[in-house]
Amino acid sequence: MSKFRKKDKRGVGGLNTASLPDIVFMLLFFFMVSTSMRDVELKVRVRNPEASEVTKLEKKSLVTYIYVGVPQSSFQSKFGTEPRLQLNDQFASVDDIQSYIVQERESMSENDRPLMTVSIKADYDCPMGIITDVKQALRKAQALKISYSARKGDYIANN
Repeated sequence: MSKFRKKDKRGVGGLNTASLPDIVFMLLFFFMVSTSMRDVELKVRVRNPEASEVTKLEKKSLVTYIYVGVPQSSFQSKFGTEPRLQLNDQFASVDDIQSYIVQERESMSENDRPLMTVSIKADYDCPMGIITDVKQALRKAQALKISYSARKGDYIANN
């Protein structure tokens, strides 16, 4: 009588996939909760200029954006190729900035209004004249806290 037996030639058991639907739904729920939709559809082309000193804005809910750039190719037949302003989802002129700032300021809570920052996202090739006009309109609207969007880089070293 031998003490050792030959191993049975059973295969490895199948993988239990009973918890797989739970894992898929947990991942789906995670992405649904953590993903935010883009608020504004860009209708102008904005390539941020480079800057050597860049800081991130703390509370993005207090930031109001003004986009300046050449209209996207799908809008160029209607609006031309000159740089234009975009406020929220529509093209605007410099004269519309004051009412836009007042509207944005009114939508904020009373405590957050003094902390409102206007961020100008202008295209790299945008002429300075339209930026100056925007700054003058912001000054008239008492929006004195202005930031310029840029990406980190060193323009002088690169050119």
